[in-house]
Amino acid sequence: MTKQLAGLILYDHENRFLLQHRTEDAPTFPGCWSFFGGEIERNETPEQALKREALEELSYSLNDPRFWTSQRFTHREANYVSFLFLDRYDGSELVLGEGQGMGWFQPSEAKRLNMSALGRQVFGELQKLLTEANQLNASLASLLPAIRQQ
Repeated sequence: MTKQLAGLILYDHENRFLLQHRTEDAPTFPGCWSFFGGEIERNETPEQALKREALEELSYSLNDPRFWTSQRFTHREANYVSFLFLDRYDGSELVLGEGQGMGWFQPSEAKRLNMSALGRQVFGELQKLLTEANQLNASLASLLPAIRQQ
């Protein structure tokens, strides 16, 4: 059975991305820097899971999350699909509820972090998206469709 995850890519006005430093006993990618998020519960949509996880892990209410992409991967012989969403940070206080730390990073800074290959791939794609947004003089969110509010 494939486990479903919802992942939050929160970015600020400087186009930095918020990452969680996962604990050493995390079920996936222990000790790595990764995006916030978690497992989608039974009878929950990816969007609902994303909002719940943002509250649980950051005490943060999302503003206008936009679905970006999904990724399939295998970790420790378990299959996963992760639904990744982007949302612009509004400056509200963030309170770390899970993990051993958090920080804001530019995609170019990912090279120095302990990240999974999957995380590095996402950062590479984010760098391309930022380049496209800069060329169009547009925001990241404007390149993505709005999701239905529930």
